[in-house]
Amino acid sequence: MSTLRQRKDVKRKDLGQERQIPDSREDHAKRTQTSFQTWWTGIWVVFGAVLGVSLGLLNCTYMATLHENDLWFSNIKEVEREISFRTECGLYYSYYKQMIQASSIEQGLLELIYDNKTESRRTINVLQRMNIYQEVFLSILYRLLPVQEYLEPIYFYIYTVFSLQALYVTSLYATSWFLSDSWLAGALTASWYILNRIDTTRVEFTISLRENWSLPFFALQVASITYYLRPQLKPLQQRAVLLLVFLSTLWFSLTWQFNQFILLVQALGLFVLDCLDLISPDKVARLYVVQLSSLLVVWLLQFCNPMLLGSLAVSFLVSTLLVKRFQAGLKRGGPLSRLARLVLGGLLVLALTFTINFLTKKSLQLRSDEHIYKFVKAKFGLGSTRDFDAKLYLCEEAFGLLPLDTFDRLAGTLVLYPYLCATSVLLAVLLFIALRNLIGSQSEADQHTLGLRPDVAYNLLHTVLFGLLAYSTMRMKYLWTGHMCAFAAYGLCGRELWDICLRTLCCHTPAKLRLIRYAAPVSVLIFLYFKFWPKVTEELSELREFYDPDTVELMTWISSKTPVGAVFAGSMQLLAGIKLCTGRSLTNHPHYEDQALRERTREEKQSSTNRGESVASGRMESDMTGSETSSYHLLYLSKVGSGTLKYLNKAESETCSIISSAVSWYTRSMPGSRLGLCTGRCRQWELTMWSWRTASATSVGTGAAAVYVTSWMWPMGTSWTTLVRMSPTLYRHLIPASAWPSKLTTQPTPSSSSVSSRTRHSMCTSCGRGSLDRWAAAPVPMCKRTRPAP
Repeated sequence: MSTLRQRKDVKRKDLGQERQIPDSREDHAKRTQTSFQTWWTGIWVVFGAVLGVSLGLLNCTYMATLHENDLWFSNIKEVEREISFRTECGLYYSYYKQMIQASSIEQGLLELIYDNKTESRRTINVLQRMNIYQEVFLSILYRLLPVQEYLEPIYFYIYTVFSLQALYVTSLYATSWFLSDSWLAGALTASWYILNRIDTTRVEFTISLRENWSLPFFALQVASITYYLRPQLKPLQQRAVLLLVFLSTLWFSLTWQFNQFILLVQALGLFVLDCLDLISPDKVARLYVVQLSSLLVVWLLQFCNPMLLGSLAVSFLVSTLLVKRFQAGLKRGGPLSRLARLVLGGLLVLALTFTINFLTKKSLQLRSDEHIYKFVKAKFGLGSTRDFDAKLYLCEEAFGLLPLDTFDRLAGTLVLYPYLCATSVLLAVLLFIALRNLIGSQSEADQHTLGLRPDVAYNLLHTVLFGLLAYSTMRMKYLWTGHMCAFAAYGLCGRELWDICLRTLCCHTPAKLRLIRYAAPVSVLIFLYFKFWPKVTEELSELREFYDPDTVELMTWISSKTPVGAVFAGSMQLLAGIKLCTGRSLTNHPHYEDQALRERTREEKQSSTNRGESVASGRMESDMTGSETSSYHLLYLSKVGSGTLKYLNKAESETCSIISSAVSWYTRSMPGSRLGLCTGRCRQWELTMWSWRTASATSVGTGAAAVYVTSWMWPMGTSWTTLVRMSPTLYRHLIPASAWPSKLTTQPTPSSSSVSSRTRHSMCTSCGRGSLDRWAAAPVPMCKRTRPAP
């Protein structure tokens, strides 16, 4: 019996081993399949990452090629290259050039910290006033790296900016990939961004504009926040992504003076999602701390810039962090209690924000950002539109409403339709979930299958808020259109929207969902290729040359004929170029975020017109009529030398009263200075000069030199005698009658045939080119001529 039992046990043991053999084979097959899936997923992710970087580099090369083809940048002279940096772009690049030309890095930094050439008779800290750390960092890199033999400083600068556009497109690519879990969405995002170049970027003709430095880091920050809000992240992953959010926010804030307003809008979106319980409160609090820490670090780096400490963004972040400690969640109490708690928390945050902001500005005596709030109130009819600062913004096209033809261009590339569908459907879902969280209980909320991921909810509110900002102010559209491409690609490739559509049509299956998610973006990419590839190749084959001889002649004359200590004032568009090309001092400039500078600008605007007369309106009408060439005029005042009044064609008849007002202002501001006056045409340098001393003998001291630059036109063919008859009081007061010239000898004006071979045109107004604002592309239409293909 024992033997039998032993045999039975053996049989039973063998049977168990036989039964375990299929199970082990199944486990091995599962492990093999899992390993294969892991390898395939890794290859898929690596391929998607390589594709994203490649598309970013493609955009970088595309922008650099357009810039070269548009200006023939490699062939023109250095002064023409510098003139191509229009308006404030030239001002920012001048500090890079100043750092490069400094005897040492320390000396260059000291010249920026104690700068007395940007604003005459004032010593300012440029590192505190302006966001130019990128120019400083880049100039230091150029001096330290062994690239001087291969790259000129200007090429090192522009190639860096174009390289940042690769980071921009790659970050948008990553955002859409994170949202949709498909790199096809990233490829579609990059394609839409490049094809909608007119509405997504202006880097190819405004290289050193602050937004071209900051928007790539802002896109990287949005991509990092999107990944951070994904569920089921490990603690180590969360800390690593938070560090990336901090660094990208820091670089974004350090490179653009509008950082406080952008971060305020972003923080408002996070606050709304937190109140609606759509995002984890802990994650929102950490993002608040990251934003506040970044702004405080920038505040320290900018030598305690009071504008940052007195910004609404800092006040709002501090308020939310304080109220958050006492604010209960929405899931406590009944619906009425939740609604009351929500409204009370919002009102408390707003009241605390404005209280902190008011007290901070009072203690710091901060008035530098008043012009922004004046503009906003005047734009929406809440304040006076006759304020000088508000009018200066309101008259600019870039600060008007978003033109409707923008939507036509976006619809032409098919980006508008999926964007509107995704936004409208997800907004309805967000409102439904918000009401459900407000009214229902947690158990009821868990039973519903309809939900909204935190990263999707954040990007939805982000695109809505910045879309409203772009519609209200055209200049802000570049904050919206890039993210719009990413969100539209998510709408076309994401699971959520197609899942809702298929369930609504009662035809939902996993196979159909997978098929449509991949078929839709591929179909759109094929359509975009066949429609736009010929246009892109045609655009790349169009070759032009930068041609602006009047400005080149003006800069050459200033460099050679005026003393190094001369000071220029007047048109903000032109003065930045004068500082960059000639190194002369200025009285005002396009960087407008300073109360004292705004007051000086207003006084100089008044000095170029007679108050109470219609001179300003007449000048505006004259400028709006346009002319074949631009004009620049100087009234140069110097303590030791003579000056010039240089003009081109076309002006109003009030020229003498304008000169009278300008002379009156300068003689009051700088008594004891010697003043010279001469007149002549643009390309004629045989000028007659007169000199006299003002009545006052008060000593001016250093910095007595001044130059007045304005944009009014002198009437063609007006003789000196006619001008004297127009305003004899002016010339009897300034010039003795014996010194009046009997006639003004001039050479004949160059005929139109001498320039007929050049193709001159204004830049496209749809993208901001050709507009007369100091922030947009080119304040003066850039003259170009078509160059032959090589």
